[in-house]
Amino acid sequence: MTDFLGLRDDERTALFIDGANLYKSARSLGFDMDYKSLLAKSRDYGRLVRAYYYTSMQEDRDQDYSPLRPLVDWLDYNGYTMVTKLAREFTDQQGRKRFKGSIDIELAVDMVNLAEKLDHIVLFTGNGDFRHAIQTVQARGVRVTVISTAKSQPPMASDELRRQADTFIDLADIQKLIGRAGGQPKPRLKDEPNGDLPDNFDDGYGDYGDDDDY
Repeated sequence: MTDFLGLRDDERTALFIDGANLYKSARSLGFDMDYKSLLAKSRDYGRLVRAYYYTSMQEDRDQDYSPLRPLVDWLDYNGYTMVTKLAREFTDQQGRKRFKGSIDIELAVDMVNLAEKLDHIVLFTGNGDFRHAIQTVQARGVRVTVISTAKSQPPMASDELRRQADTFIDLADIQKLIGRAGGQPKPRLKDEPNGDLPDNFDDGYGDYGDDDDY
């Protein structure tokens, strides 16, 4: 059987998905994630304990609705463990209402806390801030595979994160396994969300300051 994400059937494995970062990485390569396929293949190829998805939620007080809600609900009902928190609303220099959020701390803490129950962590992010968390779980005997891309312009995966990981897999190399073509929006079946982020959402990787602001 062809290897998938470096999974082994004798290792307790968990997926940790930095939702906003993975979305940007996939879109930079021109495709959308197929989360149903990702979960199914992970269960088929390895001993999957849990698949965690982390994201900040935009809750617009004017609309009382988050554009991410359909995706979050779908993932929650279809096998993913969701970790979410509300994004902060602010006004940018042009007077536009925007939202900003980061859930990096929650992801890093969960990785460290769960390390003793795992043999392998598959981390979907290119954010170099996770290097120390990876180093910590590796010291506890956990093998870490990082999935992002260095083939986009600019590269989404930090060099220090790639060096720290036991294995780095470029998202571009597994696009056909866990993705579907992006491009122009097209109708989706109601059980297949597209995972789009709203245009006025800033996940902490944009131009509006450091994650420490909130």
